[in-house]
Amino acid sequence: MRLLAFLSLLALVLQESGTASLPRKERKRREEQMPREGDSFEVLPLGNDVLNPDNYGEVIDLSNYEELTDYGDQLPEVKVTSFAPATRISPAKSTTAPRTPSSNPTMTRPTTARLLLSSQPNHGLPTCLVCVCLGSSVYCDDIDLEDIPPLPRRTAYLYARFNRISRIRAEDFEGLTKLKRIDLSSNLISSIDNDAFRLLHALQDLILPENQLEALPVLPSGIEILDVRQNRLRSSGIQPVAFRAMEKLQFLYLSDNLLDSIPGPLPLSLRSVHLQNNLIETMQRDVFCDPEEHKHTRRQLEDIRLDGNPINLSLFPSAYFCLPRLPIGRFT
Repeated sequence: MRLLAFLSLLALVLQESGTASLPRKERKRREEQMPREGDSFEVLPLGNDVLNPDNYGEVIDLSNYEELTDYGDQLPEVKVTSFAPATRISPAKSTTAPRTPSSNPTMTRPTTARLLLSSQPNHGLPTCLVCVCLGSSVYCDDIDLEDIPPLPRRTAYLYARFNRISRIRAEDFEGLTKLKRIDLSSNLISSIDNDAFRLLHALQDLILPENQLEALPVLPSGIEILDVRQNRLRSSGIQPVAFRAMEKLQFLYLSDNLLDSIPGPLPLSLRSVHLQNNLIETMQRDVFCDPEEHKHTRRQLEDIRLDGNPINLSLFPSAYFCLPRLPIGRFT
């Protein structure tokens, strides 16, 4: 009994001596942290575990947490669409070179177009890289083309408006037997090879306004709409029987040119002919009607425009008796 009391007294002395050897501030901090009588501990739930002073180190383990880095606005938000593990990217090393804006971006487009269109003609792939190909239609509007591009053989409708095309060659439409419509409005076309359209038997609409044409080539007989407004056409640039064989021609637009006479003979299928704003001063008696057959009436030709010409239409009354209505123009 005396030995047990001695050992207890010795342990108490050793504890007091250890505490006394600590600095004053550290000793005070430990005394404040020691639980006192009446203190209580709050138990916090964490999932299915209970957080208390005994298992705190087991419930929350921060040893596997990586150091967080604040990238600010350096990296865009990335949406992960696969189950591949994410790869950390250091903000100091960028794998993508910054884009430098071109000083003149519009100048690079025609160069690319010319490079792509210069290879493998008639296969269609290069053209469809710079133009829009939808089924049998090809749209090449406003891409600074200087020549007719090589077209897919199934092309039926071509739109190449607002470009810089200056010439149409005979081989540009070679083998394109399905072409129904060609629209080359607002280019710089000044010459067309005589055989450029000759073999396009399916061609129905030939649209060439706002160019620099002085003459027309040989045209296929199946054309229904011919639009050559706002060019430099002269009467000498149209063959005397250019429209006779065109038995399906319905709309002929030749306004705003340099014509000094009405081209003829005109086919019976014609419904509308526009010749306003030319240099026409006179007309032939048989330009619209057959003077030998007064009973014949051209009921389909209801739209004739000759306004803006120096011709006095009242001087040619025999030229209109077969028409359902008089031409539009000056009669005084």
